[in-house]
Amino acid sequence: MKYLHTMVRVTDLDASLKFYRDALGMHEVRRSEHEAGRFTLVYLAAPGDEAGKYQPQVELTYNWPDADGQGEVYTGGRNFGHLAFAVPDIYAACQRLMDHGVVVVRPPRDGRMAFVRSPDLISVELLQDGPALAPAEPWISMPNIGGW
Repeated sequence: MKYLHTMVRVTDLDASLKFYRDALGMHEVRRSEHEAGRFTLVYLAAPGDEAGKYQPQVELTYNWPDADGQGEVYTGGRNFGHLAFAVPDIYAACQRLMDHGVVVVRPPRDGRMAFVRSPDLISVELLQDGPALAPAEPWISMPNIGGW
């Protein structure tokens, strides 16, 4: 058995791509439009995971609005749990996200773990790859913001 992907329903594909692709640094590996079903699928992979048939991916599912321009409203983003990514430098990753306007809801005060949330309130955990970094400012003094 091979892990293939995690599907996340999104309400605004552009905002979601700005989060997953531009801020998190994931790469779009394929996209498909399904006119009959009125939805778009975008598959993203973390850097280094793009090659090969069975690489772990995030599938963004965007259901198109109806004729009146109304899209489906999704609730319970926290029920999903979270996505998790190992990063080479937790502080640099959090700074990059903040530079893209993403709020770090659980800062990496311990030099090891942080949480952010996507535009659809999906929690994303960032874990330091390898040993925790030494605690450092401004992260030590940053409070948690909301839930994760």
